[in-house]
Amino acid sequence: MKKSIQYNIDNIEQVIRAFALDVDKVPVVTLTGGLGAGKTTIVGSLLRHWGVGEPVSSPTFAYVNIYELCDGRIAYHFDLYRLKNLSEFEAAGFFEYLDQPNSVVLIEWPQIVESALLGNVCRVYLEVLGSKERLITYEIENKNG
Repeated sequence: MKKSIQYNIDNIEQVIRAFALDVDKVPVVTLTGGLGAGKTTIVGSLLRHWGVGEPVSSPTFAYVNIYELCDGRIAYHFDLYRLKNLSEFEAAGFFEYLDQPNSVVLIEWPQIVESALLGNVCRVYLEVLGSKERLITYEIENKNG
């Protein structure tokens, strides 16, 4: 299933409501797009939709932020911009987060881990169309069947 939605960033919450219906139970969501495309904005809006009340920021220097969702799941929000390769991801002990039960993993700049992602994954691509216009394209893949 592949979908695209063109939107104005002032209406992001409407887009997230539609997007969340598709990705609500997908354990891994990757977000790809250039600097300023809106990856962290999408993650923050999605986490708010799932009941997170605290501010959401990009974990650029911490690599991962952890949030509790209103349904009891744990969300692991990664920003891998500063990691150079899969070995660094593994050395940091981050693979264990990918297999946690009752959780969702949201990964900005996922290129270095793409080959290691198994199972249900939603791949999100963001494109800047104008100062406030964006295009989100996403596809849910199931590598196990």
